[in-house]
Amino acid sequence: FLMAATDPQVLALAAQVTESKEQDIPLLLLKLKGILSSPSLGCEESNKIKQDIYDYGLTQYCLLVLKRDHSQLCGAWATAAQLAEILSHCCVGLEVKEDPEEFYEKFLPSAIDSLLVLGKRLQARFIRAIKDKEKQDFLHWFEIVTDAICWLFGGHIQLAACVLQNDRFLQLLITDDVETAIIMMSVLHNILRINSSVLLQVEEEILHSVLDELVYKLSSTTNPAVGSAATKLLLLVAKFCKQLVQLLTARYKGLKGLLSKQWTGKGFDRELNQLLDLLYLEQSDGKGEMQKQHQAACIIQAAWRGFQTRKRLKKLPQAVITLQRSFRAKREQELQHLTKQKEEEALKLQMQLQRQRAMRLFHERQLALLEVVHASQVNKYMEEMEEKSALTIQRFWRGYRARRIFHQQKQSLKEYKAAIIIQRAACKFLEKRRRRRPLSPWKEPKGLTDEQRLALQQKVDDYIRLHPASQMSEETSKELHTQAQAKLAQFLLRSRLDQRAAQRREALLAQVNTDVELLMNAPGLAETTEKDLGAFMSRSIPVATKARQTHNTMLKYSRWPWWKKLGDEFMEDDVIPDDAINTELETLFIGGRK
Repeated sequence: FLMAATDPQVLALAAQVTESKEQDIPLLLLKLKGILSSPSLGCEESNKIKQDIYDYGLTQYCLLVLKRDHSQLCGAWATAAQLAEILSHCCVGLEVKEDPEEFYEKFLPSAIDSLLVLGKRLQARFIRAIKDKEKQDFLHWFEIVTDAICWLFGGHIQLAACVLQNDRFLQLLITDDVETAIIMMSVLHNILRINSSVLLQVEEEILHSVLDELVYKLSSTTNPAVGSAATKLLLLVAKFCKQLVQLLTARYKGLKGLLSKQWTGKGFDRELNQLLDLLYLEQSDGKGEMQKQHQAACIIQAAWRGFQTRKRLKKLPQAVITLQRSFRAKREQELQHLTKQKEEEALKLQMQLQRQRAMRLFHERQLALLEVVHASQVNKYMEEMEEKSALTIQRFWRGYRARRIFHQQKQSLKEYKAAIIIQRAACKFLEKRRRRRPLSPWKEPKGLTDEQRLALQQKVDDYIRLHPASQMSEETSKELHTQAQAKLAQFLLRSRLDQRAAQRREALLAQVNTDVELLMNAPGLAETTEKDLGAFMSRSIPVATKARQTHNTMLKYSRWPWWKKLGDEFMEDDVIPDDAINTELETLFIGGRK
């Protein structure tokens, strides 16, 4: 039934939006403007078409497009402004019967927020624009968006409070630009005209912010258009409720003097006089004193504003320089980020192409090999290739897992090695203390009892009886003794001769090594002095030099820090390791030993 009653243009457009790409959807949604503005439609038919547009989700599509980055849309800000106008026209006159809470409590406030965000962006770009054509375009689009906001809360009165409570509305109103300020004050005028009680519905802080901005515009500008719009707004507020007149009189003491002195004769005297009459009606009996106070307050405020303005103008060049520096730094950072991102994307693409090329070459090589291999050997060849591939994958996986486990256990391994060093040092210390511990006095073993003595004697007698000693004559014993003495004397004589020969060989070897070292370290013939000749002519000078070097090495070793001698801390005090001496001398011969 729904398909039969649906407008064919809406149905066709919904199908196109569903099947189109994301970047083409905004241009398709612009066709809704022609559908809604058809002259042949009546009121009921127009509402029916709006209901069909909402049912098919085209209104939601417009809202989603407005939430995107408008600079990337096809048509940019012009398209966004037209979509804002279409969204407001689609929502006004629409009565949702199915799930009305979703429409009135969620969709409409979200639409208001999106339109205000769009207006804020257009206002910022209008202020930054330099060329007149750009400023005219942005101002025109800003007017379209504000008209769409006014049309939307004009059709749904409850949205007036939502607009006024939105922080972005206050941001749009608080501006020094004349054109956009006048447009936003006209929007505020429409809100008060449509729903005058909205000022009593909003929070007190928001009400004060709006009134502060209107009074500030009257005090800070001399533009008649801005002054007229602000005066009309204050008059509308004062006419609505006497409580607001009291608020204006109590909160802004010098407002009457400001209005009468600065804005008289500017072309809107009728509205100005009406506002002054309302304000003077609330003035107390001490009118002259209050006027003096108001005048004094105005003079103080004028002096203070002049001081603040001069102070701000003095700081303006430095602020501009700082702002430009930060802007250039941010732009440079963004450019570097974009360049890096492009390089990474290019690298990824290049790696992907290399992988694809390598895979293609691999498959081509496999096909070439399969053409060479006999048909009966194809299965065997494929099994071998699968096995090799599996082994390669396993090898790489095991290597990766081993490296990951090693990095995870690196700290534990360092702690384990440190514990081993500490344990080794502690063991050496305990061993050294155990060796130095004095021996306990000797204790006489316990004596044997009579029974144990008899049993031991019985064992000795049995062993002697089983193993009788061989009998030897006295002459044989003497002869064996004489032979042993002769062999012992011969051995001692030979060992003494061998020892002397060994000592002589070691002495000759040490002398040769010393001579070789002297020759290798000797200067050239052109640089030789008499002192160098004395080193070769006297044997005592090299020995004294070696002794001096050894002594210096021992002194250096004794002055080492404790952490450098940690491994040798628990050695004997009179023992100096050979590697400490060899560290300085590399090869040292002392007393004929290497």
